[in-house]
Amino acid sequence: MIAELAVVERDGFAESHHFGTLVALAADGSVAFAAGDPAAPILPRSSVKPWQAVTCHASGLVLDDAGTAISAGSHTGEDAHAVLAREILVSAGLTEDALGCPPDWPEDRATLHGLIAGGGVATPIRMNCSGKHAAMLATCVVNGWDTASYLSPEHPLQQRVRATVEAATGAPVTHVTTDGCGAPLFGTSVHGLALAASRLVVSPVGSPERTVADAMRAQPFYVGGTGQVNTVLMQRVPGVLAKGGAEGVLVAAAPDGRAVAMKVFDGSPRATTLLAVAALGFLGVDMSGAGELASVPVFGGGRPVGRIRLGADVQGLQ
Repeated sequence: MIAELAVVERDGFAESHHFGTLVALAADGSVAFAAGDPAAPILPRSSVKPWQAVTCHASGLVLDDAGTAISAGSHTGEDAHAVLAREILVSAGLTEDALGCPPDWPEDRATLHGLIAGGGVATPIRMNCSGKHAAMLATCVVNGWDTASYLSPEHPLQQRVRATVEAATGAPVTHVTTDGCGAPLFGTSVHGLALAASRLVVSPVGSPERTVADAMRAQPFYVGGTGQVNTVLMQRVPGVLAKGGAEGVLVAAAPDGRAVAMKVFDGSPRATTLLAVAALGFLGVDMSGAGELASVPVFGGGRPVGRIRLGADVQGLQ
């Protein structure tokens, strides 16, 4: 079941169409809006990081808000991100050599240019998942688990991650593969992601779930970085939690449990934040602070010549 989620218009011409699935949940967890097939299996990619972080905290890892946020984040590789990821490793008696994520350049352009100008090279600590990997390694140290094999799906930590994902989404894992950072990736559904996000934000204060949710909202810079859309959305609309993933996945939730999740089939993320803002607004969340995130211009010659608008199957969100 395919739904048109967004249309790219250039001077009134429908240039591109994004198809996928989207679901919006009311505060009680009931489906308030759906397009496509929210029950179909998907790979959640980095949108599942909050529950990987929940597993670490439930397994005894203690971090401050910034450390918790970066353990659930996809950071842009800025200096502060690299410093914090190193601190997590050092606190566990480890070095960057323990990281199993691949070397990468920072996504933040200013940081990237500075590193290149200074003769720097791509490193695992600048990879956007290094905070998660540092937290996973530190969790292994806390529990006396092997650190060399921490990315194996059979490792005790990853088995706990799988159980956490299944409990949060309310359904068995549909597929097991490897994410871009090298960590095991457990398949779920768009509906499962939305349910998990809703449960994350309404969990009791002090629980691992609420600890992660509160830290992400308190320290959005460490969830993304300067100008990164998840960070900006949480800064602009306090109380909302947002986490995107590669290949067009995004999940967002309001403090009372109203939530939205989506998967764009072509993998493009360019309409996902627009869709999340519209869906949360449809649910009655005050999105007046979202500002320019509520619209996405299309440029030609450096000036706006069009926009990305809601697709035919999500017009009801307006």
